[in-house]
Amino acid sequence: MIEVKELTKSYGPTVAVNSVSFDAHAGEVLGFLGPNGAGKTTTMRILTCYLSADAGNATVAGYDVFEESIEVRKQIGYLPESAPLYTDMGVLEYLNFMTQVRQLPKSQRKERIRSVIDTCGLEGVIQKDIGELSKGYRQRLGLAQSLIHDPPILILDEPTSGLDPNQIIEIRNLIRDIGQEKLVLFSTHILSEVSATCSRVLIINNGEIVANGTPEELASQAKGEEIVHIAIRGPQEAVEAQLNELDFVSQWTAIETSNGILAYQISATQESNAAEELFHVVVQNGWSLTELRQESADLEDVFLNLTDKEQTQVQKQQSAEQADDNDDA
Repeated sequence: MIEVKELTKSYGPTVAVNSVSFDAHAGEVLGFLGPNGAGKTTTMRILTCYLSADAGNATVAGYDVFEESIEVRKQIGYLPESAPLYTDMGVLEYLNFMTQVRQLPKSQRKERIRSVIDTCGLEGVIQKDIGELSKGYRQRLGLAQSLIHDPPILILDEPTSGLDPNQIIEIRNLIRDIGQEKLVLFSTHILSEVSATCSRVLIINNGEIVANGTPEELASQAKGEEIVHIAIRGPQEAVEAQLNELDFVSQWTAIETSNGILAYQISATQESNAAEELFHVVVQNGWSLTELRQESADLEDVFLNLTDKEQTQVQKQQSAEQADDNDDA
C-alpha cells in the first residue's frame, strides 16, 4: 500500500529525511517512532503530497506521490498533529462540508456521516459547535474527517498529542479497530502507544530508519544477554560455588541477603534457557526457591539504545568536523 525508496528531504543545510526506505501493507498498524525532530512529520507530509522531496521515490496505493498527487490524496485520510477544524462550525456542518470537499456523491453523504459518527463516538456532541468540544472530541472529529471518504490508508501524525490518559486509551482503541481493515501509519514519540497499538514499528532517528520490525522482534534483537533474578534459601558457599560452575552463567552479582535468603542477579548467555536451568539446579540441590524472574529487553531499551547510539555517532562526527575546521583555521 505504501512503498518508499531512498526518500530524501533537506531544509537548507539540515537533512530532515536521509535516504529513507520502507513499505507498508493493508491490515497493518505501523508505528513511526522517533524523538522530536527525527523526521517523522516530514516523511508523512511527503507521503500526503503536502511537501515535495529532494530525491527518492514513493508510491501510495500504487500511485506516485510526485506525479499522481490527486489520486494519492483520494486514497488517504490524513490527520496532522493539529486537527484542521473550523471552530465556528457545528460538528454536523463540518462533516457535511468534508463530504463536499471529498466530492462524495450526494446519495452517499448521510450514510458516510452516520458511519464516522458511530466509528469515532461522536453521537453525544453532534449538535455542538466545534469550539465547544474538548481536546479529546476534537481529535475524534479530526479522525472522523480523515475517514469520511472511507480511504484504504490512514496517516496520523501524533494522534494522541495533548490528550489526557482516558482520551489516549480511547483513541488507541479506535486506531486498533480501524487497523483491522485499513493500513494505519501513525507517528509518535510515546513508547507505550507503540507497544499497545502497533503490529510493526519503524524507528527513525536523525532522518534515517534505524530499526524495522514487530515490537517483539526488536526487543529480541536488543537482548545481548539474558538477565535472571533469583532468590534462594540455602547455604551461601554451596550456592555460589554452583553458580561458578554453570557454563551458561557469564557473571553473577549478590544483591542482598536477609532472613537466610540469598538474592542474585545473573547474566546468562542468550542461547540458554537460564531460568529453567536455574530452577533445576535449585531442585536438585534441595534448596528452597523464593523468587525466579527473567528480565527481558522492551521497546524502551531498543529505542534508547538505537537513538542514543545514533546521537553519539552524530556528536562524534560533528566533533571531528569541528576539529578539522580548527586545524584549517
